[in-house]
Amino acid sequence: MEEVVKFNQLGKKFKQQVIFNEISLSFNGGQIIGITGQNGSGKSVLFKLMAGLERPSTGEIMINGHNITKTNSFPDNMGILIENPPFIDNLTGFENLKLLAAITNQINNEQIKVTLKQVGLDDARYKKVKYYSLGMKKKLGIAQAIMEHQKIILLDEPMNALDEESVLLMRILFKKLAEQGKTIFIASHNKEDIQQLCHTVYRVKNNQLIKQKKAYD
Repeated sequence: MEEVVKFNQLGKKFKQQVIFNEISLSFNGGQIIGITGQNGSGKSVLFKLMAGLERPSTGEIMINGHNITKTNSFPDNMGILIENPPFIDNLTGFENLKLLAAITNQINNEQIKVTLKQVGLDDARYKKVKYYSLGMKKKLGIAQAIMEHQKIILLDEPMNALDEESVLLMRILFKKLAEQGKTIFIASHNKEDIQQLCHTVYRVKNNQLIKQKKAYD
């Protein structure tokens, strides 16, 4: 498979606190890659680095063959769910996604509706976000991360606040996206999600990304 993400001697620190130290790894497309680790270990920081939202202290990051360290810009063909997306409460779920889609103008209204159906928000697409539950907002966040058919998708704790039925729906969706050639990085504390979804798993430990022998160590 094609190499889509590569770290070359990647390092990151905040003042004197080292988060990552000289990480050199590459990841091929069409995989679901799990990122585990303790709270505060750097999982979210890693995703922000990959999305160009944080700059490395040393080294470089290649996304789809482009060095984003030099451009310091959000990579093309990437979707992200990091923390809580800033949706506009007085707009509907559909209107929020339409507003975001207008930035790149890659998809039409029907494609937005298809995405909302994929994440289980078909019946709530015309409901204002202020009336959404936490789980519904999480699904809307997943929808905005995948709606433009991005090649690389970063999902930070995507199952938080989801009920059991929604978790099963998301697992099916993520597997289907990987089968279509998407590369999905999932940061999660949920052992079952990691075991069922991920082809490879890395644990953030001692400022490194350590590949795990099992699906979850």
